[in-house]
Amino acid sequence: MKHLLVYAHPNPNSFNHAILDTSTKALEAKGHEVTVRDLYQMNFNAVLTSEDMAALRSGQTPEDIRKEQDYIAGADCITFIYPVWWTGLPAILKGYVDRVLSYGFAYAYGSNGNIEKLLTGKKGLLISTHGTPSDIYESIGMTQSLKQTSDGGIFDFCGIEVVNHLFFGSVPQVDDAARKGMLAQVEQTFQTHF
Repeated sequence: MKHLLVYAHPNPNSFNHAILDTSTKALEAKGHEVTVRDLYQMNFNAVLTSEDMAALRSGQTPEDIRKEQDYIAGADCITFIYPVWWTGLPAILKGYVDRVLSYGFAYAYGSNGNIEKLLTGKKGLLISTHGTPSDIYESIGMTQSLKQTSDGGIFDFCGIEVVNHLFFGSVPQVDDAARKGMLAQVEQTFQTHF
C-alpha cells in the first residue's frame, strides 16, 4: 500500500515529529511504501493566488501544485499530522488544502449541482495534537467541530474515506510516559487499519 504522510509542524524536535517518525516506522515495518511531505521543510507556498486560480481554471496547473497532486493521486492512503492552532489547521496545511485539493482534481460539480468526489477509493487518517485537555475539547464540542471541518469538510468532501482521527490533548503538559502511550496508540492505529 502507498501512504502519503503530509506533515505540518515547524519544529523538528516536536512531539508531532515523533508522531511522524512512529507513523513512518510502523508502516515501513509492515512493508508499506511511505512518502513524507514535510510542508515546513519544503517551504511550501501556502498562499493561493489569483494567478494560481487562473492557471488551474485554464488547465495549466502550476508545477508545485501538480507535484503534490501527483503524490495524492498515487497514494492509497493520505495521513495529515499536525497541531491544532486556534482551533484549526496550521496555515501551511490549510494552504496546502486550498492549493492542492483544487476543483477538477479533488472534486467537481456535476450537471445537476451535485458534488463529484474525485478522490473516492482513497483512505484517510488524521492525527492532531493540541495543548488543551481533551476532556475540555470534548465538553465544549470542539472535538466534534474539528472532525466536521477536517474529516467531513475536507477528506469526505473529496471522497477520501476517514478510517480514524486521533486527537492528543495536553501535549505540552503531560509527562514522557503519557507521550509514549500516545505514540503506542499511533502505532496501534496503523497496525489495525493497514
